[in-house]
Amino acid sequence: MSKRKQTREQILSIAFEMASREGLESLTIGELAKRVGMSKSGLFAHFNARSNLQAAVVEYAGERFAERVIAPCRDASHSSIEAKIRHMLDNWLTWNGSFQGSCMFLDAWRESHTEDDPMQHALEATIKKWLNYLHIQFERGIELEEFEQSLDCWQTVYELYGLYLSSHLFRTLGLEADGGQKFWTGIDELFTRVRAKK
Repeated sequence: MSKRKQTREQILSIAFEMASREGLESLTIGELAKRVGMSKSGLFAHFNARSNLQAAVVEYAGERFAERVIAPCRDASHSSIEAKIRHMLDNWLTWNGSFQGSCMFLDAWRESHTEDDPMQHALEATIKKWLNYLHIQFERGIELEEFEQSLDCWQTVYELYGLYLSSHLFRTLGLEADGGQKFWTGIDELFTRVRAKK
């Protein structure tokens, strides 16, 4: 790895920790330069703009998300696709709770943004990749005859993500326990519906 790339990785690691504690909107070239121990111009040379810095941190966070949420489930042995999905969901909630008790991706999402907003494009790509991965798991469950053959996989992912969003909101309001009991009750009900009838 080149020295420039090593420096960039170090910058992104520190920026990721900052964003984890204070949110992506807290990231500025000036503040990050102080924490990294670089000049503003030196840091600016790596990203050229605050929006590019934020987008790079989102992409970096997406890589960490894959390492912490998806990779352990790929490497582990599971008795079923349902067990694999539940493992991922547990990792997902742990990931969520590690950032101010919140979700970095959701906190940074804006419904309305300009077409040339790099951070929002990076967020969209990261979230879509995760949704597609969940969709693939449900398709695999159908192939293995664990889930109903008529299952609408996208509708199921939609409902699952709805449970996650509800859990996120309820945790923020102090209406959901740390273990995500309401979330898991909803997940139990979802799997009861989608499992193939024996």
